[in-house]
Amino acid sequence: MRAVRFHRYGDIDVLGVEDVEPRPLGPHDVLVRVRAAGINPGEAKIRTGALHEHFPATFPSGQGSDLAGTVTATGAAVASWALGDPVLGWSWERSSHAEYVVVPADQLIRKSETLPWAAAGALYVAGSAAWAAVAAVAPQAGETVVVSGATGGVGSFAVQLLRLRRARVVAVASARHQDWLESQGAALVGYGSRVDERLRRAIEGDGGGTAHAFLDFHGGDYPRIALSLGVPPSRVNTLDYGAAAALGTRSHGSAEGTDRAVLAELAGLAAVGRIEAPISRTYPLTEVRAAFAHLEHDHPLGKVVLLPNATPGGNAGDARDAAG
Repeated sequence: MRAVRFHRYGDIDVLGVEDVEPRPLGPHDVLVRVRAAGINPGEAKIRTGALHEHFPATFPSGQGSDLAGTVTATGAAVASWALGDPVLGWSWERSSHAEYVVVPADQLIRKSETLPWAAAGALYVAGSAAWAAVAAVAPQAGETVVVSGATGGVGSFAVQLLRLRRARVVAVASARHQDWLESQGAALVGYGSRVDERLRRAIEGDGGGTAHAFLDFHGGDYPRIALSLGVPPSRVNTLDYGAAAALGTRSHGSAEGTDRAVLAELAGLAAVGRIEAPISRTYPLTEVRAAFAHLEHDHPLGKVVLLPNATPGGNAGDARDAAG
């Protein structure tokens, strides 16, 4: 099969697509032909070595956690899946950016016919991180929650989960995504200088309100800004683990949200249209460098997704070709 590999830490140019053998199928494993696999900022940070202390790479390294596809083989002890079953789930072996992936049977759930492949392949990392972050701050109906990085992969899910809880969302994001945020009932505060002052005005503008919780999916100064707004540390959640340790905030992410029941809940909401997985672009496996360039430099809305078994030179657009 063809799979993404890198042999040293570095920029996008260390990524390549190579012929490799899937790992041997164990008795409790399933071989999945990958139809869609989301890419994530954390994978880029692992590739550069920025997360070496916490998530070191062993070379040559594969990458990818998100996956959706069809079952093509099962281990001797697997009774829950049959050949041809449509599934989505996750890999903990940095291996889903490939034409095929072997994963334990209990890391998969069934994909609904109404859930597009690209959306199914984009759910796990970002969706579980958003679910865990929202749960960590326990928003109540009518409360104001600030979300930084609100239109990235994790943030776009979090905004929608907050809407379902009837919270008021103040979103820090690019003005390019204002229409999408307004469709979710969120108020936009643009990135840039003095964002803390503009956040305070936006929060207080509606009857002198206060910020009750803060979800940070960007890092930098945002955890400190959250505290300056009067949000208690217990109701600030950031994916900047160093800042969380220094400031005493929460730092729940995909690890805390990794659960088949959570993934099934997210997939069920997406299948009936109560949430969406915004897909910025899709790419064939051979264009993995272009996919990460788009993710890392263009600040896209939502997710960027690889279609490992798509025809090279096919759609790199809005993912409608990944629906079937």
